[in-house]
Amino acid sequence: MKFENKKLLIFDLDGTLINSALDLALAVNYMLTQLGRDTFDEEVIHSWVGNGALTLVKRALSGAREVDESLDEAYVEKALKIFLDYYEKNLCNATVPYPNVIETLHALKEKGYILAIVTNKPFPFVSPILQGLGMDAMFSLILGGDSLPEKKPHPQPLLHVCERLEIEVENAVMIGDSKNDILAANAYGMDSVGVTYGYNYGEDIGVHKPTVIIDDFEKLLKYL
Repeated sequence: MKFENKKLLIFDLDGTLINSALDLALAVNYMLTQLGRDTFDEEVIHSWVGNGALTLVKRALSGAREVDESLDEAYVEKALKIFLDYYEKNLCNATVPYPNVIETLHALKEKGYILAIVTNKPFPFVSPILQGLGMDAMFSLILGGDSLPEKKPHPQPLLHVCERLEIEVENAVMIGDSKNDILAANAYGMDSVGVTYGYNYGEDIGVHKPTVIIDDFEKLLKYL
């Protein structure tokens, strides 16, 4: 198949465009060390990424993907501040674009598509990372997880992007690596592309019925 009449491409960030797992793991382990707690292997922390900074911190404090609901709120806030302060100063030490991302984004821009980002990462971190990777000029609109009252998997961010850029839902596609991206698109009736290489916690992205599934970012060009 090939998508028809698409104008707007909305991308997730972590796990879709960039591999930020190592920098996030370093920030999580720094936080845990400062709190006198045991640290975790990168692969374990990798499995906790994808629902925003607060959830990541709670998972780290719980030592599990399932958050311990008895965590003290003030303790969580203290941990979150340590994490964010460290991560803000170390955003791009080991973070890299996934293979073929830069070239494919340039090709899509040349084809005339409008590109946007909707991520659950806190907004203040997004632009510095994009600038550090030379990707900041590619996107017409960027939303972080704290930009609106709701974040993915709620469809509000996708609706907001379409309204701001004056694009109808049938002319847009959401591209992401996790169920949050696909569920948000499905709730809004938007076509979606699921990528298989990101942070979907070992779950098959096809379970959530994206319109298309790809295992290499470059394969977007086959459908657009």
